[in-house]
Amino acid sequence: MKFKIAVCLLLAAAALSACRKSPAPASATTGTTGQAASSVTPPAGGPPPATPAAPPKPVPAQLPDVIARVNGEEIHKPELDQIIKTMEARAGQPVPQDRRDEIYRNAIDQLVIYKLLSQESKKRGIKVEPSEIAGKIATIRGQFPTDEAFQKALKDRGMNPDTLKHDAEVDLSVTKLVNAEEASLAGPSDQEAKEFYGKNPEQFKEPEQVRASHILVRVDPKADAAAKKKARTEIDAVLKQAKSGTSFEALAKEHSQDGSASQGGDLGYFPKGQMVPEFDKVSFELKPGQISDVVTTQFGYHVIKVVDHKAERVVPFEEAQAKIKEYLTTQKKMQHRDAFIQDLKKKAKIEVLV
Repeated sequence: MKFKIAVCLLLAAAALSACRKSPAPASATTGTTGQAASSVTPPAGGPPPATPAAPPKPVPAQLPDVIARVNGEEIHKPELDQIIKTMEARAGQPVPQDRRDEIYRNAIDQLVIYKLLSQESKKRGIKVEPSEIAGKIATIRGQFPTDEAFQKALKDRGMNPDTLKHDAEVDLSVTKLVNAEEASLAGPSDQEAKEFYGKNPEQFKEPEQVRASHILVRVDPKADAAAKKKARTEIDAVLKQAKSGTSFEALAKEHSQDGSASQGGDLGYFPKGQMVPEFDKVSFELKPGQISDVVTTQFGYHVIKVVDHKAERVVPFEEAQAKIKEYLTTQKKMQHRDAFIQDLKKKAKIEVLV
């Protein structure tokens, strides 16, 4: 959806803890890092790979003012520009030249779909209350530390408060339309969930993992001796208090320079290999309740406390059933949504002018 692409996706900030490994490139295949019971992924099997699609039609360097028409309603160049700017801002780089045709064609298709859904929501008389619009905008605004940062993000994406309000209203109406379409779908049965569980055993293997908290005093590996000594003195004092029985959670909230400080240093459960090597090694050597000595990593000095340790296991069906049904429900909704959109396309007059 235009609004979701242009605003919601870009305004969401990803917060990574300062002991996890750097994320792999988006093109790489990565394993799950959470519990198997809480992260059901599609089955490994399936139909054979499809024949490679034909190269997308080239998109001219100079685009016309009108990109496309959907049932006579125009889609203008600034709408496409907005999506492209949003994508580039999120990626932190311009659209790669060798993928320009593909990315632009996909963006145009999304605008066409959005227009079709918007037209259908109007046809059905779907209404959006002012309070709903205000709530949507407030949610987006809340993702920014200051109003100045919020206004800058709008400007960078070629938007202003009026266009944001309009897009929010249209997006909410489209969401209501899609929800109404999906409301009558029957949920997956117990038998369907059992069949999925039986056909995908690898999805329910849960690796060995620990739950740990930590306190971090940051110091750059290239810092001078004085800076390192200062940081080391601080972490040594924290360690002494932790070992003497002072609340680890309270110490983390007061002293830790990591994003987990507000949670008392709690990092949740993680498997081997998710954290940087020095942190990972110590975490899996400690027993529940134990506190480490000072651990040095690329981020600085840590004190680690292990809260729980889980052995590798296969998640039983009873424990995974709810998440399996949630996954199957999502799949059904996606299939129904795709069919609904294709039906709208068949009935519509769509003219792509580039």
